[in-house]
Amino acid sequence: MTGKSSRSSHRQSKKRRYITWGVAGAAVVAGAGLAAQSSMAATTWPAQRTYTGRAFDTCAAPSLAAMKAWHTGFYGAAAVYVGGKNRGCSQPNLTASWVKSVSTVGWKLIPLYVGAQPPCQSGSNPEKLTASTAASLGATDGADAVAKASALGMKAGSPIYLDMEAYDITNKACNDAVLTYVRAFDKTLRAKTYRAGLYGFTSSSAKAIANATDKTDLPGNLWYALWDKQNTTTTDWPFGKTQYTDHSRAHQYMVNSKETRNGYTITVDRDAWDAPVAITG
Repeated sequence: MTGKSSRSSHRQSKKRRYITWGVAGAAVVAGAGLAAQSSMAATTWPAQRTYTGRAFDTCAAPSLAAMKAWHTGFYGAAAVYVGGKNRGCSQPNLTASWVKSVSTVGWKLIPLYVGAQPPCQSGSNPEKLTASTAASLGATDGADAVAKASALGMKAGSPIYLDMEAYDITNKACNDAVLTYVRAFDKTLRAKTYRAGLYGFTSSSAKAIANATDKTDLPGNLWYALWDKQNTTTTDWPFGKTQYTDHSRAHQYMVNSKETRNGYTITVDRDAWDAPVAITG
């Protein structure tokens, strides 16, 4: 997702992958199968803003002119990379003014944050977590993610989706460190009244989250990468049928799709969306 050559093929194409899990209300969405969490119990949460339909993600936020040209009804939401040391593209267009303008056009926005990556992941990254740093990095990155999203005009109650790239989830020490990081990241988001999300592959981080026995402080919405070209969040759902059922699933189903709309060509990944989006305006 960061566009680093050390990453898997989708990163090499400067795409980011993400899984999103958002939390609604004073307890985690019931459909997610998560217990109420103390970090949320005393908080009055803004209503979740849900978008259901087709979305796209691309490494660098397109120009306002391109976003206007692309608002044809085929896509209704766009994912943008709000921060993280492993973010792969500069974002000259991504400003508070841009967020306001594209929201006025009618776009829903999906904030992504490319935080620390697993210690067992191949290649090098600007930020990698370890077992000893996972908790502190998760908290620091979570606070930074909220600050970045807020500065762009994405208000409390918005989700922030953590991009966790592929790693060997059978490596227990590595997987435990990743879960520690994710929990710290999510707990920090929720303490600041932002919904937690995660992007990952169905064979990797998405699977680790969905199958974790201890659900404490894990994301409440799952954005799973499964490139089967099926525009659905249900028929190919690879995990438990009762998991993430309350508008808390998204599916990245096609990558590197070069598309032209009203004279503007962008290479995007396609997503089927039924989950929270940013609260703007």
